[in-house]
Amino acid sequence: MNTTELIAKIDRLRRKKNAVIMAHYYQTGDIQDIADMVGDSLALAQYAAKTDADIIVLCGVHFMGETAKILSPTKKVLVPDMDAGCSLADSCPADEFERFVKAHPDYTVVSYVNTTAAVKAHTDIVVTSTNAKKIIDTLPQDAKIIFAPDRNLGNYINSVTGRNMLLWDGACHVHEQFSVESLVALKKQYPNAKVLAHPECKNVVLMLADFIGSTQALLNHTTQSDSREFLVATESGIIHQMQRLNPDKVFIPVPPVDSTCGCNDCKYMRLNTLEKLYACLLNEQPEILVDEELRKKAVKPIERMLELSK
Repeated sequence: MNTTELIAKIDRLRRKKNAVIMAHYYQTGDIQDIADMVGDSLALAQYAAKTDADIIVLCGVHFMGETAKILSPTKKVLVPDMDAGCSLADSCPADEFERFVKAHPDYTVVSYVNTTAAVKAHTDIVVTSTNAKKIIDTLPQDAKIIFAPDRNLGNYINSVTGRNMLLWDGACHVHEQFSVESLVALKKQYPNAKVLAHPECKNVVLMLADFIGSTQALLNHTTQSDSREFLVATESGIIHQMQRLNPDKVFIPVPPVDSTCGCNDCKYMRLNTLEKLYACLLNEQPEILVDEELRKKAVKPIERMLELSK
């Protein structure tokens, strides 16, 4: 079937089943366009916590579906492709993290939302890149803090808060791979362009940035800025929304090392397609399930984040 027919069928199923389609900014443009709600990790979590839909279809990666299920245990939570994982979440195995936490019993444990439910269960507060600084600032200045799993985001938060958090050694495969040489070359090619960078990028990339922020903050900045050209150092899916909101501005993705296409895409985010979204709604599979005892432990640090984010 063609794209128009596919979209019409998805729309009919959505209404028939009282389903809500949620999509992360890193999804392809066609999925973002059909979604009821598009946002970053914080916005998706907030939306999942309050929706009255019977079914949540989370177009993103696995941990996002888990977070939605943890917050809405009575809802059926579906994902288009169960193999849509996360390199950052994978860099922090729950058993190793549990041993690490137990070895530092007097530390407050702060975990990025890009983690599994099992890691969240060993966490005191969950954060996103949008609210990490705000939440860390609420903790006593002399607090001993573990921050996991992203070392780049942790280093950035340390630099802007004056903290010395103990960092887990994890990273995102997308944000680790930006080519500094290509970025420097692009700055020469577009001398008036402003560099936008996500704090999961390496410090050498952040040093070249004009603005550093979460996915949502980067999007907001492009709308508020008087600049007309931007070099974007984050997953290229966000450019769809940047261009939609700012059709008169130019957005150039910063490529990864050894790039052939010029974009830095998350291979896991790209596993989701309109065809898989339709099949997922039709068959109500794959479904995200979380053990109830684990869910009760994992929901506490998420709820604390949502409360501190108000």
